[in-house]
Amino acid sequence: MAASVWNRCMTAAVKVKRVSPSFSARRWLLSAAYTDTKLWESRETEPQNLAVLAENMDKTYERNLPVSSLAVSRFVDNISSREEVDQAEYYLYKFRHSPNCWYLRDWTIHSWIRQCLKYGARDRALYTLRNKVQYGIFPDDFTFNLLLDSYIKDGDFKSACSVVEEVMLQESFDFPSTQILSLYALGSYLAGKPQLTVSEERALGASLLICGQKQDNSVGLSAQLLGNALLGKVEMLNGIHAVFKGMPLFWGRGYLGQALAVMERAASGDVALSAETLDFTRDLLQDLSSTSDTSSSGEESSDDEGARKEGVDEDDQAERAKLQQYAGRFQELRNQLDSRAKVEPRSFLALVTALVQEKLTSAEKPDLEWYEGQVPAWEANKKQLIQREKQLREQAEREKAQRLATRAAAQQA
Repeated sequence: MAASVWNRCMTAAVKVKRVSPSFSARRWLLSAAYTDTKLWESRETEPQNLAVLAENMDKTYERNLPVSSLAVSRFVDNISSREEVDQAEYYLYKFRHSPNCWYLRDWTIHSWIRQCLKYGARDRALYTLRNKVQYGIFPDDFTFNLLLDSYIKDGDFKSACSVVEEVMLQESFDFPSTQILSLYALGSYLAGKPQLTVSEERALGASLLICGQKQDNSVGLSAQLLGNALLGKVEMLNGIHAVFKGMPLFWGRGYLGQALAVMERAASGDVALSAETLDFTRDLLQDLSSTSDTSSSGEESSDDEGARKEGVDEDDQAERAKLQQYAGRFQELRNQLDSRAKVEPRSFLALVTALVQEKLTSAEKPDLEWYEGQVPAWEANKKQLIQREKQLREQAEREKAQRLATRAAAQQA
């Protein structure tokens, strides 16, 4: 149903969503300086024979001993082909399920994503990201941006939204650049009028809501309205437990009520809401009302009714009873927004595109400054680990020599 609602809202708007030729001609979205690999590749590396390194790690695991984070880091840093990406993925999995699982280094995660992008294995980067519990891949915002931007540049907005979902689940909307890229990916994907499953509605709704809360402008407020509307639809049809389970969301009912609260803030504030998002919310409320009427008249099939009732409690039923109240309040607020000129005629995607043009370049600067400081910090940390590893190895060799000497002396005696 959400797809049909979105289709109706987007049909008229899609004609005016094309970005200007001057913008589309740019290398987007992130600049060449942001995606440049020169700084990363200028690091001191430790050349390794991956076959030997793999054999050593396998022997260590067979002896039920922990493999060091440096071994995994060296393996990932020395990837030189697509096949070796798959091998590295295996050892990332093995390391995650070892006693040292908590010590996968941030620079190893960054290197893994870069290597996947370099050797045409972006799908493996996304797979390990979506299965982060099994692989330990929890990137920083800068690394998220590199992967997100690569999908956007190829026009794969569905995969880009999968990355945004992981950013949302990790609650990593700290960089303004990540917020802008995420909103652009979400807007572009929805502009394609996709057919959404319940899980996709929930993920998109949560991503729009949480990311939108970071932006104090029409884009942010419109994203919050869309997000609350999508989550409200899931709540109405499947119950509140279907909304917040596994999501970093407020544990409370009434997401459609929260959508109306967004409209109230717009009506009393200085920020306008996109007409497209308002139309989407209106049509969603109408469709929910129609579904409710159909269900109450007994026309819904027993299978559908059983699926809907599963996980729905009395409080959920009480929330459903507010649907007509929400619809009436929506119309009142829409009239207020119209009378106060708080309705933005541009589509949601057009608003996000304008935000990209206006803010992304300036948002890149602090990111690059952070990265330029982070790479040397990573290298310093790695050198300390290498030095510690060397000391432990030398100590082990001394202890071994001492044991051999003691044994030889005992034999002579």
